[in-house]
Amino acid sequence: MAEKILVVEDDANIAELLRLYLEREGYEIAIAYDGLDGAAKFESVEPDLVLLDIMLPKLDGWEVLRRIRAKAKTPVIMVTAKGETFDKVTGLEMGADDYIVKPFDMKEVVARIHAVLRRYGGGEDKGQPRRLTFDKLIIDMESFVLTVDGKEVDIPPKEMELLYFMASSPNRVFTRNQLLDEVWGFDYFGDSRTVDVHIKRLREKLENVSDKWSLKTVWGVGYKFELK
Repeated sequence: MAEKILVVEDDANIAELLRLYLEREGYEIAIAYDGLDGAAKFESVEPDLVLLDIMLPKLDGWEVLRRIRAKAKTPVIMVTAKGETFDKVTGLEMGADDYIVKPFDMKEVVARIHAVLRRYGGGEDKGQPRRLTFDKLIIDMESFVLTVDGKEVDIPPKEMELLYFMASSPNRVFTRNQLLDEVWGFDYFGDSRTVDVHIKRLREKLENVSDKWSLKTVWGVGYKFELK
């Protein structure tokens, strides 16, 4: 079955352009022209991915994202004319998986969608275990569940992917650019602050859980998942 994408965009011309390109790529497209309809269609369509504008009538994109994250881990890519760092960081901290600024190139949009869906679906695991177990920590990419100190923790897909990637190579130091390239899956157009935001959110979930591992900052270089 074709993967379903919900486009929440109040500009009819942009929405139709996205529909044409994405249907040509083999996706099934649903469109909502305001935030209220977007939130409703998320429930009825059950999409595999959401392209979500911020400046929307009735409900803005932030509120739509909140409602989605309250119910599901479905990947969300923010698509907006706002390119300021504040908006990018806000979206990422609220659980968005990626961020595209208008005007955009359709090839970039398609590449980002492919990458997000490939990562979310697991792709080819090349023989690598999809379930990692440490003291008081289970990272299960098969069921996409994070268990911390015996309790299942809600976590956005991108944070889960970043943690899994780093924990798959414990004690190896990764630069921010390496993490952007490996976890985001292609030549990411954002900046290294994206990594910092996700590491910060992971630490809020994981700090002081165990003295046998930690997310470490290696000053001047990057980050690592350290086993002690």
